[in-house]
Amino acid sequence: MIRYTLTCENSHRFDSWFRSAAAFEALADQGHLSCATCGSPQVTKSVMTPSVATDRAEPSALERLRAHVEATSEDVGDRFAAEARAIHDGDAPDRPIIGQANGAQVRALIADDIPVLPLPFMPRRRTN
Repeated sequence: MIRYTLTCENSHRFDSWFRSAAAFEALADQGHLSCATCGSPQVTKSVMTPSVATDRAEPSALERLRAHVEATSEDVGDRFAAEARAIHDGDAPDRPIIGQANGAQVRALIADDIPVLPLPFMPRRRTN
């Protein structure tokens, strides 16, 4: 698979994935590409920088986000909904927390204007 950044005649930029460079060329030659924003069939590849692997493995943006969240938040586990409510009500110290809650718990927090946000990663397995 290859990802290209495409640009239409109206200067809209968008990304799309193709099976190969040849697959992109075949679709473009047959007029099967169109702008994701305005629908224009005049689509070309934008100049792109290659993605080059290095010897040094650098953490991804998601790994860096996870590290930051874990370093700056208290993991309250399955007590998340109760702890979030206690913080909101002033019954617990105000601090960033992470944990797990089921759908009903999340809906109840949102209904009571208690801010919650799903994280884009799964919690690490706890080991004792």
